[in-house]
Amino acid sequence: MDNTNGQQADYYPRPLRHLSVYLATLVKGRLWLKVLIGMGLGLVVGTLLGPSVGLVEPETGTLIGNWLAFPGQLFLATIQMIVIPLVIASVVRGLAASDNLEQLRKMGVRVTLFFVITTAIAATIGLWVGGLVNPGDLMTGLTAPPVDAVPVAADIPGLDAIPQTLIGLLPGNPLDAMVEGQMLQVVIFSIIIGVALVSMSGDKAKPMLDLLDSLQQICMTVVRWAMRLAPYAVFGLMAQLTTTLGFRAMLGMASYVATVLLGLAILMVFYLALLKLLAGVRPLQFLKDTRDVLLLAFSTSSSAAVMPLSIRTAEDKLGVRPSVSQFVIPLGATINMNGTALYQAVATVFLAQVYGIDLSVGSMALVVAMAVGASIGSPATPGVGIVILAMVLQSVGVPPAGIALIMGVDRILDMCRTAINVTGDLVACRLMENWSGKRLPDQPEPVPDEA
Repeated sequence: MDNTNGQQADYYPRPLRHLSVYLATLVKGRLWLKVLIGMGLGLVVGTLLGPSVGLVEPETGTLIGNWLAFPGQLFLATIQMIVIPLVIASVVRGLAASDNLEQLRKMGVRVTLFFVITTAIAATIGLWVGGLVNPGDLMTGLTAPPVDAVPVAADIPGLDAIPQTLIGLLPGNPLDAMVEGQMLQVVIFSIIIGVALVSMSGDKAKPMLDLLDSLQQICMTVVRWAMRLAPYAVFGLMAQLTTTLGFRAMLGMASYVATVLLGLAILMVFYLALLKLLAGVRPLQFLKDTRDVLLLAFSTSSSAAVMPLSIRTAEDKLGVRPSVSQFVIPLGATINMNGTALYQAVATVFLAQVYGIDLSVGSMALVVAMAVGASIGSPATPGVGIVILAMVLQSVGVPPAGIALIMGVDRILDMCRTAINVTGDLVACRLMENWSGKRLPDQPEPVPDEA
């Protein structure tokens, strides 16, 4: 059916973009609107059951909230369950989409530098916006637990430890790295396998590519099942959190939410400016072309789950070749977490202000470095930002216990920052195509097949 190109089909695997058919039905069904409705209903139900209204006893409200959150916990666990096999299959097949090792090397260096630099810029924007708005100063009446001593801002390894640290990035036991969720090691392992497949002859590489194709199909089937739970998941999680904290406490976090959203908006403007200046893409046209995938990313809070639709959007709407899109998108979904890095920076500044801790310039630089490093190794699953944030807070002497203050609004911000993360992947994809698009002039442009 799809084997008219002979051996070229071995090196330009396209099934991942065709899996977007699973996700297109979710876009047409307005999943994002159902998620927003679920969020609103969750806030109402949680408020009625919580301490603000007091229709039921606190213990009863907590019990009901825990049961309401069951679909949400099931949704998060399902997405987390399939993210590692999906990332492995996508990264390997993405690398195998190019039969030119020199092009692969140059594009890999460029896209990695782009991701690292833009992630650092995103974290810097977060620190700047947090310092400008000072959302923590508005949390009057908060009794923060005392901070006995602020630890040293950094636990930076010496020069003699750097070689061993770099060797540690190579997974001595890939299965162990998968079990422990060491995403950076998993990605490095996948890249090595992908490069090895590119170096092999097509007939020898085909069985592994077919196996990974089947693995992708399985993962996306599970994703499709999980997506049906998304509105109920958001409803249950919001109801549980509002039941626990109370609606008034969440209203008190409005300044923090507004600060994060302001930072994300600035980051979006930065992306659109990059596209206009470096690729000549009109911002409004880009937003129109990518609207569906951004709404789905907002609904699911998982950049990994929307990878097929991201790839299809890049190829059909942005004019990106499969050899670029199927390498950059899976890699970006794994290591490009700019929205998450910005959120971590704002949250660190906010909690530092709440606890009365003055962040030095060195501490701020450490926040940027930690945000970049942590985003590279984090899985593209809902809620992972909170886990990374605990590590960032500890490194600059802010008590990680303060995370409890922002848990109530994290779901809203998680959806927003995921949409920005996916925007970053698509922008990188378009820029990489622009910078390396003339290397293979004889390769035909992708044409929309069965939509």
